[in-house]
Amino acid sequence: MAPCFVGSAAIEAEIDRIRSLRLAQLRARWGPICGALPPLSLTKDLIGRIIAYRVQEEALGGLDRTTIKLLDQLGRGEKSGADFNRRLKAGTVLVREYQGERYSVTVTPDGFFWRDSTYKSLTTIARAITGTAWSGPRFFGLLAVGGGAADDKGVRSAAGVKHPPRSRQNVRPRQMLKSVSRSVDG
Repeated sequence: MAPCFVGSAAIEAEIDRIRSLRLAQLRARWGPICGALPPLSLTKDLIGRIIAYRVQEEALGGLDRTTIKLLDQLGRGEKSGADFNRRLKAGTVLVREYQGERYSVTVTPDGFFWRDSTYKSLTTIARAITGTAWSGPRFFGLLAVGGGAADDKGVRSAAGVKHPPRSRQNVRPRQMLKSVSRSVDG
């Protein structure tokens, strides 16, 4: 096992030393740190970065349990329900206009503040506003129409979040054929 580096100056010095090693030396260093030989497909740069990460991890500690759990879920292809919560910082104000009335919700460390109460879920607030079963993240423009995260190519909503632009791809083929045949028939 590699020695434990305590101070930030010692960590930086060790990382500089790692950068100066040749590929064969990095491969030899990999074994004691990672417990096996590095894959042949890894470049010198990647091997050096991974070893440097391990040195920092040993000195400063690794990822917390919440982050490890999130990465495991994402690695298995599961969607994290807290995805949009991780993007929203406390103090962010979500704004949505619905049926002529403007609604503002403030993100707090404990959830979402609306009308003198804190809620754990945006969906609860969306249901209270609409009276129907709305997805809170979708209602406030945090998710695109298809359910994925809103992308950067779209149009900004009142909440300041971009949504994908409407296009003919969203029209069902039968409807598209009718609109084309009408324009041809005159």
